[in-house]
Amino acid sequence: MPESSVSAFAYRAFISYSHADRAWCDWLHKALETYRVPSRLVGKETAAGTIPRRLHPIFRDRDELPSAIDLNQKVAAAMRDSAWLIVICSPRAATSRWVNEEVLAFKRMGRADRILCLIVDGEPNAADLPGRESEECFCPALRHRIDANGALTDEHTEPIAADARAGKDGKANAKLKLIAGMLDVGFDALKQREQQRRVRRMTAVTALAVIVMLVTAALAINAVVARNDAQRRQKQAEDLVGFMLGDLNDKLSQVARLDVMEAVDDKAMAYFESLPDKDVTDEALVQRAKALEKIGNVRDGQGHLPAALQSYEAAAKIARSLADMAPQNAARQIAYSRDLAWIGYTYMHQSNLDMALQSFEAAQGVLKRVGTQAASNQDLMFQLTNIYNDTGHIFETRGQLDQAFVQYQNTLALSQKLVVVNPDNTDWAEQLGSAHNNLGKLALMRGDLTTAVAEYRADDAIETRLSIHDPTDNVQRENMLRVRAILGRTLALTGDLDTGAKDLQQAVDISMQLTQVDPNEADPQDYAALYGSQLSRLRRLDSDLPAATALTARALEILAKLTKQDPGNTYWQQDLAEVRIEQAAQSLASGQLNAARVQIQAALATLEPMFVKQPDDRGLLLDTVTAKLLLASVTDDAPAARQLRDEALHAMQSVKSGAGDPRLLALRVEALLALDRTAEAKPVIRQLRDSGYRDAALLALLQRRHIDYPANAALAQRQHATTQQANTSSISR
Repeated sequence: MPESSVSAFAYRAFISYSHADRAWCDWLHKALETYRVPSRLVGKETAAGTIPRRLHPIFRDRDELPSAIDLNQKVAAAMRDSAWLIVICSPRAATSRWVNEEVLAFKRMGRADRILCLIVDGEPNAADLPGRESEECFCPALRHRIDANGALTDEHTEPIAADARAGKDGKANAKLKLIAGMLDVGFDALKQREQQRRVRRMTAVTALAVIVMLVTAALAINAVVARNDAQRRQKQAEDLVGFMLGDLNDKLSQVARLDVMEAVDDKAMAYFESLPDKDVTDEALVQRAKALEKIGNVRDGQGHLPAALQSYEAAAKIARSLADMAPQNAARQIAYSRDLAWIGYTYMHQSNLDMALQSFEAAQGVLKRVGTQAASNQDLMFQLTNIYNDTGHIFETRGQLDQAFVQYQNTLALSQKLVVVNPDNTDWAEQLGSAHNNLGKLALMRGDLTTAVAEYRADDAIETRLSIHDPTDNVQRENMLRVRAILGRTLALTGDLDTGAKDLQQAVDISMQLTQVDPNEADPQDYAALYGSQLSRLRRLDSDLPAATALTARALEILAKLTKQDPGNTYWQQDLAEVRIEQAAQSLASGQLNAARVQIQAALATLEPMFVKQPDDRGLLLDTVTAKLLLASVTDDAPAARQLRDEALHAMQSVKSGAGDPRLLALRVEALLALDRTAEAKPVIRQLRDSGYRDAALLALLQRRHIDYPANAALAQRQHATTQQANTSSISR
């Protein structure tokens, strides 16, 4: 492949895999897209083209093939736009018809030399070994050449493969071998660079781990000797194991060495299993539970959720017995609660909300055992804030806003106490900001704009302080720009268009700055587009159509690029649809009805299938209803327009919770007035006025209809006072 053609590909690689190997695909996709090429190699020319800074993007999601001989359009296009094909090889992949067809299709494009394999299970060429055929990890298209007509021949070929199996290359080296192949550089060059980054630190840590494991193993053997000698040696072993599971594990975690962590934790478990039952002390049980928890963390980090859950449950079983024996021992209750929380986290990641909630509630109950100690034990208090926060998210997802409010309020109260003790603890401060933000979101859905603005301001003050404290922390800058945008668009709903536009402009500016730091990072680009579109709406409502049009054009350009890179990213697709809605509104404002109709239909084509799958998603509901009402306003067919408005009303009436959301109420008013149901609209208009909702779009609509909508002076004064109080209390903390 000519060097000049490499840059023309939309994707650096296409990952072909069996859905049974999804966990491996998740790991590989993240590993490749987050890998930073050594700076001394960036820009060099090789047979694979100019070496980039990042291997981004990587295509990984695909629909199942409609038949064994036909690739669907989306997948075929993605393969044509991919410079490399990476096949995750296992016995599951070897028998997968679509993996085989993807390899065949890539070879038929004349790119057989651009196929790389990652062996994760099974055995290469086992199909040629009698009795071991089921172990084969290469599909037929990998093991055989094709002829001039694209048909498989009997001639064998040897695929280029990296072997991630234990005892072979291992995950880390296998990843580097794939990257070396894609860049056409020597494996040693990348390996040496990786080692140079942390050789001093890891040499000491790894050597210490080996020494500790050897000593522990020796002590484990001697643990079965004479009773007195065994007790002395067991104490020494437990001290060493305690170090392994504490300081050593923490150091390994900091340098992201899951492989060494796994070896250390496994060695600790081997020691525990070697002990006779009568020699198991409470200290050994504490360490055994900690080892199981650490093993669960490693498995979770590797994407093996069922295995992680198994480890967490085993740890919780031991921790429970220890906690029950000493119900007033805070450390034991925290340890048991933490294991229950890990179980809840794992269930939550598996979308099992019932089991997750059960685990979180059990974790809360355990921490409450210690009674008055909870008011003074900071570790216990912070553990409670985490559990309250996650429990609140489950209730919110279910639409149980009252229950979610209680949990978020508990998070806020405890976080405030912690931050008073130590304002410089960033974990505690971030938790406090998160609590304010969650409460602001609930307040908005309930129609309490005053509280929503106050809570968002409180979070904004916290995130800004943390960002000022460490200006180099770009993750914190992202946190700050997000809450600044949320605050800005909420202020605009109260009628403060100038401040709302200013805050959104700042969010857009910070997003654009972050895109310059690393042009390959997608999140800042998405923020720049989404918040730029929201800002363009305010510019349009403020009669600055040229500025609005420019912002929307840039947003469309950014999101078109992002969605092309990853067509399966539904968040980007929804953001693109939201920008198209604003584009259609601008076309309507300039009298281009046909253009507006086409743009809004394109938005609905994306939104409606997503809304069918997730009818409780508030963002999808707002976008879909807005689009339907806008389409109705540019439709010449009166019955069709009426049907669109009726559909919008029906969707809003089916809301399970948060029906007082002023954004929904304003859309309801728009639909009712368009249907000449003014009498039904008037009580909703009064409700909006009482809430302090003064979005410019609603004011313009009511003015056209000659409906009086005076400002609520008393409420405006209360909003100002509440905002001042929230700012003062948050800054003082």
